Amino acid sequence: MSGNQPINHPADEGIKPVLLGIIVNMILAGAKGAAGFFGNSQALIADAVESASDVLSSVIVFVGLKASSIKPDLNHPYGHGKAEPLAGGIVSLFLIVSAFLIAITSVRYIITPHDTPAGYTLIVLVITILIKEGMYKYVVRKGNQLSSSSLKADAWHHRSDAITSLIAFIGITISLLGGNGYESADDWAAMVGSIVIGFNGYRILKLSFNEMMDAAPSSAFSEEIIKIAAAVEKVEGIDKCHVRKMGLEYFVDLHVVVNRNLTVEEGHAIAHNVKRKIRELKPAIHDVLIHIEPTKS
Repeated sequence: MSGNQPINHPADEGIKPVLLGIIVNMILAGAKGAAGFFGNSQALIADAVESASDVLSSVIVFVGLKASSIKPDLNHPYGHGKAEPLAGGIVSLFLIVSAFLIAITSVRYIITPHDTPAGYTLIVLVITILIKEGMYKYVVRKGNQLSSSSLKADAWHHRSDAITSLIAFIGITISLLGGNGYESADDWAAMVGSIVIGFNGYRILKLSFNEMMDAAPSSAFSEEIIKIAAAVEKVEGIDKCHVRKMGLEYFVDLHVVVNRNLTVEEGHAIAHNVKRKIRELKPAIHDVLIHIEPTKS
């Protein structure tokens, strides 16, 4: 095997959906902002704010992915992978702050009488829902492929935008159909949208924080590693398996049990075979540190 970079998980693969998201969000933020302002829709303006925040958050994800791909150096022997969940955490904070600001604005408009939104705002929202749901599916697929918390956060920005657009669509429709007395339905829709955004922000912040604190991945992931290692010839058992995620990569600490009568050279060869097999079958794993344990008898 060659190099330190995982074959199937280059950070550059995560850059493409982020750049596409930046372009899409800039266009949608302008379109929704203009339609909301001239169409008298607070929910649509809130939706535009969400898209605008997505632009900044996508830039942060871009920077995080680029930083995480920098090769290890003397001061960072394990690489710069922590930049990736850090970017995800910052993005989630943007979601939470955006939700808070939208909620405050919604309350202000609920208690302040205003006109019913224009009907053409519904067309803008339908287009937004279709585009943002498509972006969510594309970006979250890439995020799952790369095990990237920042890409998943970025994907949820797209999904949150689709959800708030759907809620705004419902609110504006109620305002238009209800007529006098139902003008605030649009603002209530914006309020509900802020709750959805805030919840997703909290969920992603928790995920990013756990990664930065080296929380263990799912037990299924560790069990797969143990199964691979245990199947290597002359491995008597696995005593311990600790896994931590560093950006787009995983680092494994493994205690492998071998026959106590083997030579140091033979034990070293077994450890090498275990490491090779694990990295071969699990390319997202950057390195495996193996400690050889002798059998008790």
